[in-house]
Amino acid sequence: MAMRNEEAEGLEPGDLHGLFARIVDIESVSRGEARLADLVERALSGCPHLEVLRHGNSIVARTRLGRDQRVIIAGHLDTVPVADNLPSRVEVRDGREVLVGRGAADMKGGVAVALHLAQALDEPVHDVTWVFYECEEIEASANGLGRIAEDHPDWLAGDFAVLMEPTSDRIEGGCQGTTRFKLTTHGTAAHSARSWLGRNAIHELTGLLEAIRDYPVREAVGVEGLVFREGLNATIVSGGTAGNVIPDTAELYVNFRFAPDVSAEGALAAMRRTFERPGVDFEVLDLSPAARPGLDRPAARQFCAAVGGEPGPKYGWTDVARFSALGVPAVNYGPGDAGKAHAVDECCPLDDLDAARDALLAWLRPGGGHE
Repeated sequence: MAMRNEEAEGLEPGDLHGLFARIVDIESVSRGEARLADLVERALSGCPHLEVLRHGNSIVARTRLGRDQRVIIAGHLDTVPVADNLPSRVEVRDGREVLVGRGAADMKGGVAVALHLAQALDEPVHDVTWVFYECEEIEASANGLGRIAEDHPDWLAGDFAVLMEPTSDRIEGGCQGTTRFKLTTHGTAAHSARSWLGRNAIHELTGLLEAIRDYPVREAVGVEGLVFREGLNATIVSGGTAGNVIPDTAELYVNFRFAPDVSAEGALAAMRRTFERPGVDFEVLDLSPAARPGLDRPAARQFCAAVGGEPGPKYGWTDVARFSALGVPAVNYGPGDAGKAHAVDECCPLDDLDAARDALLAWLRPGGGHE
């Protein structure tokens, strides 16, 4: 399904599947979202029920109906680099029609559903803030949602948020936190034929690897009705310069994924207690907090009742943590299989879009049918 030039000129709601194809066919690799952001802004600015704001290439549109609750529905506009997978096309896989193309799964299906409803839904039961943001796929400092949170936190005020990441239309609450750090050991270089004259820095990793193996990771952590799992793993080991040289330095990269009942600071402190020791350098590479699901909030309960199904935990880190840091509980929910994200044959079933649209309508306009 190649995009016709005239189709790229507007993003009117119309047919959801057609809108999805147009959005996918507008290339928007991170830092190249301007054209898509312009079209989203233009489409939303034509809606009298919305106030439209812009920050860089991130667009925020919100109703102001005076409802008792405000909810946020968000999705990122950017994709990873194109790999000869544009323009999009429709295929049949396992008896289902899917749209194949860069960004179809991650996450232009969610963007299409949100944009379709933002334009069409002028009397939702909750006030809604729709967020379409840039640069999710690259370094955290560029993330459009994070930049809005820093510069205009009031734009993201709300009682509950839905991040439309691909979950195959299943609610995934909260997310794990993560920290990555590098441990460097030191020794003394020597010829391997006279190894007693040196000290092997790789051998000094033994105690650290044993500490990882023996660390009491929690395999079932209940948080607000969901069960999360932690993980502590060595991910990269490096050291040595030649086959006959005792190495004087070695590096061990470690990733700790922690449950939402632990703060980022608490998780890092636990890692320091475990791994900081004489002769070992401890370097933090990144630290991102977990997010609590917030499924006990009224808006969250209403969302779960409308969508149906059994909520599960989010394994991995997503931008719901940014909402959580602002005091807004959030879940991941959207069309598409996360396993197809970034794949060359990235795709999203078209009926996933229909199901997501109908679920959001059941939440935002109960009894109103589908658009």
